[in-house]
Amino acid sequence: MSTRKFAVAGATGRLGRHVVDVLTEQGYEVVRMSRATGVDIISGEGLADALMGVDVIVDAASWHASDQEAASEFFRTAARNLHEAGLEAGAGRVVAASIIGADKATAGFIAAQQVHEEAHLSGPLPALILRASQFHEFVGQLLDWQQGDVAYIPALPTQLVACRTVAETMVELATGSGLPTQPEPGTPVPEVAGPRKETLADAAALLGARRGVKVVPVDGAGMPDAEIAAAGGFLPGPLAKLAGPTFEEWLASDAGADSVAGTGAGAGSGS
Repeated sequence: MSTRKFAVAGATGRLGRHVVDVLTEQGYEVVRMSRATGVDIISGEGLADALMGVDVIVDAASWHASDQEAASEFFRTAARNLHEAGLEAGAGRVVAASIIGADKATAGFIAAQQVHEEAHLSGPLPALILRASQFHEFVGQLLDWQQGDVAYIPALPTQLVACRTVAETMVELATGSGLPTQPEPGTPVPEVAGPRKETLADAAALLGARRGVKVVPVDGAGMPDAEIAAAGGFLPGPLAKLAGPTFEEWLASDAGADSVAGTGAGAGSGS
């Protein structure tokens, strides 16, 4: 193996725990970074020690709420701290997760991902970004937020993807040889999405049927960038990696059990 040691920010979170699993299964040494392991990428507590001897930093940390300003500040601070501490520790590069459509968004959490990407790409360490579709778990969150027997879910197009699939793709970028250490201007940002276009309402109806919740499709009015989403602005581009399982297959698997169970299930951001 050409790369020996990885540090994963957000290692106990929804995406990060899968990144840790994939790296570990492939035989790499992994440093798990989250507040639960004594490493705070915002305050910097424990960060310098965690990054000693690390070759690549994988940033899978995320903010826990949708407020654009708070999320932007989180991403800006986290990226700066990871780059500064990583440079001091001798790390080679950073691979960070973002969301498909971040370059088009004008408001909300997805727009905050613009700040996330820019902070990494302008940092002192070479950086690669991976944009992913919304995770399968997002559908369960939409139902959880309404907490009733009827849920009003936007009928907006999406191409939901499994966290494990995104993690595998991040690891491919992090471990791959021959990849550019810094993308040339105009180089397409890598994307990963699920195998099937659907609407959030259709996916939610599949989950709602298992929870006993009636899903009513709505037009998404009032949601950030609903018009952009309705026009397909958050769907993967022609060069995206498309990989299963589908949302329905995922729900029927052990991986989807927490979403079927309902509120409070699953992991958080793990920042």
